[in-house]
Amino acid sequence: MTRGYSLEQDLRLLINNPKYSDIEILCEDKKKLYGCRAILAARSEVFDKLLYNGMKESYEKQITFPTINSIGMEIILEYIYRGSIKEESLTKDNIIEVYYAADYIQLLDLQNFIIKTIKNTSFAENYLPELLSKAADTTPLSETNILLNLLIKEVATISLNTIEFGRLSITALEYLLSYTYTHEKESFFATPEYEVFRYSAMLAAKQVSNNAFKILMKTLPPLKQIKRLENEGQINIPDHQKIAKELEPLAKFIDFRRIKGQILVDIIEPLKIIPSEIILNIYRNNTKFTNSNLNDIRGISTMSICKLNEIVWDETACGSKLIVEDDGKVVYYAQRNECVSHQSIRAKIALENKGIFEWDVIIEKDSLWSWVGVCASENFNFDTWAGYQPTGWVIGSSGYCYNSGNWVKNYCPKFGDGARITVHLDMNKRSCSFTINGKKYPEISAWDNLPSKLYPVVSLRHPGRFRIEPYQDVKTIPNNRKERRFWKNLREKLK
Repeated sequence: MTRGYSLEQDLRLLINNPKYSDIEILCEDKKKLYGCRAILAARSEVFDKLLYNGMKESYEKQITFPTINSIGMEIILEYIYRGSIKEESLTKDNIIEVYYAADYIQLLDLQNFIIKTIKNTSFAENYLPELLSKAADTTPLSETNILLNLLIKEVATISLNTIEFGRLSITALEYLLSYTYTHEKESFFATPEYEVFRYSAMLAAKQVSNNAFKILMKTLPPLKQIKRLENEGQINIPDHQKIAKELEPLAKFIDFRRIKGQILVDIIEPLKIIPSEIILNIYRNNTKFTNSNLNDIRGISTMSICKLNEIVWDETACGSKLIVEDDGKVVYYAQRNECVSHQSIRAKIALENKGIFEWDVIIEKDSLWSWVGVCASENFNFDTWAGYQPTGWVIGSSGYCYNSGNWVKNYCPKFGDGARITVHLDMNKRSCSFTINGKKYPEISAWDNLPSKLYPVVSLRHPGRFRIEPYQDVKTIPNNRKERRFWKNLREKLK
């Protein structure tokens, strides 16, 4: 490309280019990168203080970063020169290093971009245990560590039973249990406390030996299998003292009060891997507080994340031109030749109190803009468009979001026939976000006026046809091509 037409492209030539550099950057892994003093200093106060402090660094041709490896520094340089980085530049192998490098260099916008990427991309969801392990091994747990606390909250919503051993480190598990133990009242958690103990014990045993791990795997059954194995003879655990030592930092964050007394007596105590004083204190607690109402899951159970398994359209709460069929799952616009505005319909179920609610809307046939979201029942007119009304909050196939006629531009790319829209409604925070065709987008900050009771809603006109159904992660839907062919054939028949 000819130079002079694109500032971004021209500056890209300077990134790690020895030809145009006047400073070497030596990283933790001893790899050298190259930079321009003036640009580095202009973009970062940390570089400015290092390179123009009047000390010897101001005259030397090399500066050293003993805690930042070259992988992280390369992304830092890309951001410094270009003002942004591509989402695909961040991977499971570098995202933690880049975040803490950005923290050291004090690049707040880059840190915020990484946080958003972790919240809203599927690659981060797929590797959350590994990311938490890497972050936990990098930095101590603290209230101010935004990245570490975010990863803990995300992993807490995953059942430990589904995380293969080796994906979550001892330190990461300690941080997870410590944080959720301390922040119980505001933390979502997916794992019953017995399963927390089981996972912790087996992870500790794996640090000791494979033999100890295999025997403990047989001795500690999953919660669902306990009734069949309670009366069987106990097996001696080799190296139980070593296992107890590995388990020690985790045991203090396991709430044994939430585990049934019979399980403590028949299964846990005979293993001799929990200190006797902890067991004794639990027995004392259970004797003293016989009417304890503790749940078997700490914090807020992720059962509060409601997938709305039964969800249908409400024929009594819809526009006069709309028709509902397929046992309430499908709504479409009746009039072919009548040119009228959009009409709306809500689902039968009311979403209120606490909890996170999720459901899918599939656009089997797009109309002139399709709208999906939530509405309140007060002063809502079903014979017009939801986004025009104060009690309607919807995202359109234009990629814009609307409430009371006010829009949020370019929330997502345009979508149409065959699109699957997932609505994520968090009634704990009164916030809403959307996943479009498998890609999740952030909460809509402008929607800060959501009431305490809402309904799923859509707005459509001819030839619109929408289906509502329980939330499905598109990564788990088998034969997705076959499904798309089905809808395509259906649309052809409807023409």
